[in-house]
Amino acid sequence: MTNYAIGLDYGTLSVRGVLIEATTGEVLASKTYEYPHGVIEKTLSNTDIKLPDYWCLQHTDDYMNGLKDVVKGLLEQATNQGIKSEDIESLGIGFTCCTVLPVDKDGIPLLKKEHLEKNPHAWVKLWKHHGAQAQADKINHIAKTRNEKWLPYYGGKISSEWLFPKLLQLLEEAPEIYKETAYFIEAGDWLVWQLTGNQKRSKSCAGYKAMYQESLGGYPSNEFFEAVHPNFKNVVEEKIASDMGELGTSAGTVTKEMAEILGLGEKVVVAINNIDAHVCVAATGVTKSNIMLNIIGTSSCDILLTSKNKVIPGIAGLVNQGVVEGLYGYETGQNAVGDIFSWFVETQVPESYVQKAKKEKISIYEYLEKRAENLEPGESGLIALDWWNGNRSTLMNANLTGLVMGMTLQTKPEEMYRALIEATAFGKRMIIENFEKNGIPVDYLVFCGGLPHKNKLLNQIYADVLKKKVAISKELETGAKSAAIFSILANQPNTTLNDVIHQMKLDSYAETYHPRSNDVDTYDQLYAIYSQLVTQFGKNQEMMLSLQSIKKNRRY
Repeated sequence: MTNYAIGLDYGTLSVRGVLIEATTGEVLASKTYEYPHGVIEKTLSNTDIKLPDYWCLQHTDDYMNGLKDVVKGLLEQATNQGIKSEDIESLGIGFTCCTVLPVDKDGIPLLKKEHLEKNPHAWVKLWKHHGAQAQADKINHIAKTRNEKWLPYYGGKISSEWLFPKLLQLLEEAPEIYKETAYFIEAGDWLVWQLTGNQKRSKSCAGYKAMYQESLGGYPSNEFFEAVHPNFKNVVEEKIASDMGELGTSAGTVTKEMAEILGLGEKVVVAINNIDAHVCVAATGVTKSNIMLNIIGTSSCDILLTSKNKVIPGIAGLVNQGVVEGLYGYETGQNAVGDIFSWFVETQVPESYVQKAKKEKISIYEYLEKRAENLEPGESGLIALDWWNGNRSTLMNANLTGLVMGMTLQTKPEEMYRALIEATAFGKRMIIENFEKNGIPVDYLVFCGGLPHKNKLLNQIYADVLKKKVAISKELETGAKSAAIFSILANQPNTTLNDVIHQMKLDSYAETYHPRSNDVDTYDQLYAIYSQLVTQFGKNQEMMLSLQSIKKNRRY
């Protein structure tokens, strides 16, 4: 009998799902659901309540309705191919992380409570919610003062995107909601709970986003949390469930109620939730040391595996078996990549370019790429800092902002567009150089996600700037397919990830880009200027932070 698996990839704007054949990995059905609420940044949905700067919220209805719509859509396509629902044996989820929400003891989101539905703190705080920077700064200061042993595993500084800064923000700014919160939980873990009836959290999520280091005893001590805030002392016992699961293991089977809602069998095994970026090692075949996997979409997440337990500065996390069994996994990344290009197109591109793109029957992005690829490196005289949404690596500061230098009255949109692509490549080079100067080599890179399949110019610029080979994954739905693969591991405990990759022939690539010698020298010169800007505006942060202070004081 042929068996099948479902994978769901919960991204920033949508959930994408696939149905795959469990032996060959062939994708037999796919479905996407766009979130009606989207990313809530300016005003709380259906209210006139304005949100502060750097807030990013979401609604759990988008996640649950997306689950129902996608799974039912996949089943309908499967039925048309003669596949029976009882032949679907497993389901896996990858979710943007750290995306967290407060719930009651039964798992009901507090935003669903009538008396709390208009309080923004009751809503889901998306991964790129940076409203908790002050709380992150406080946690970092106290951790450094106390010489906390876990801090070096996060490059010496944790991010405002993570669980405890967001939970501390809840305590400090909405103590009444903090008190009513039974659990503060990753959205992916919450979905697994809804599917199985079991609150079993991802050890990987805890490791990368909640300062959990198993070799050091787990979470930071109660004494540390008490030093952060007197009412934070017992935060782990009071707000964080202790039952965790390893990646590629079972969280349980689908409940009778959810099976009826979705049309699945009750024996469907649900895998432990995975981070949407980390999960991609499966479909890309990146399970060996010193190959950097880059998941490039709205932001960029970098995964680098190693056999070494070596803490270095400027990383976002180092967790043993946090990505692949038997290896340590480094995480770094950039807070914005595709988001920068989207901002540029939506706010800076003239209408004349939009009309020319329509006339040529291509997207505005394709039109800009077409014009930008005719430019030589350095020809525009522009250089940019890629901090439109702060800096994750290597500075870990969400308050840093973007910058473009060299504009004149002759500057064209395509020149700015290319400079922004180059800026994200320079940011990646700084991350890689940080690894290599600390004794962790990066042999080559593998790209997956939405952008590498759409933007060949980006791929080539990265190869030239990084001076390394760049391979492009052949999988279009990398996250969803990878989530399905991890569910197969959960359903077949004696099978390894490498077994599945070999069986499905996942370790080959669609395209490969190599550095072009003519461009490398110019990019070295531009990168030297970029590095000076990082020092001027990132390591000496007074100017940018002063601008933010003036902006805040004038607005509020």
